[in-house]
Amino acid sequence: MEESDAALITRAREGDPEAFRALVERHSVRLFQLAYRMSGNEQDAEDVVQETFLRAYRQLDRFESRAGFGTWLHRIAANCSLDLLRKRKRHDARIDPVELDLVEPMSTLSPQAPPPDDQVFHLEVQQKVEAAMDQLTPMERTAFVLRHFEGRSIEDIGRVLGTGASATKQSIFRAVQKMRRALEPVLNPTL
Repeated sequence: MEESDAALITRAREGDPEAFRALVERHSVRLFQLAYRMSGNEQDAEDVVQETFLRAYRQLDRFESRAGFGTWLHRIAANCSLDLLRKRKRHDARIDPVELDLVEPMSTLSPQAPPPDDQVFHLEVQQKVEAAMDQLTPMERTAFVLRHFEGRSIEDIGRVLGTGASATKQSIFRAVQKMRRALEPVLNPTL
């Protein structure tokens, strides 16, 4: 039987490193998915996950069980990702575009693989999505990812962003509008 988060937290607070390791193993994949969606970069996502667990470990005594441990970790990860995006913007760093080398040559495609033209279209859409995400402000990107990829509530997103409900909704709305404009030529080429 798998131990609950609450039991593992109790053991971790008592100094059991294996208990915290179990929490890391249980939650790291979902946190990586969130961080990757927000940063668009695998290495940055790994750094965000590591920073998230470091902050969680240091603040474990402050965790209140009113919210779920996974929810608490998601808030920390979203804030770490937002910090990264703000830092990246300050340094005017750009996310590396997807390299065309990532598409497998036709000789290595399995029979179940989609046709090459579908792969090219998928790659083009992926590049456009990444480019559109790059054009969002850190607030818009965070709000968009939390709402549309993570399914978080307006209240949760507002707590992460430090904004009220109307400002949170406005950030989501602006992000959606920018994404629609950026993706319209790819998704509706006849227009």
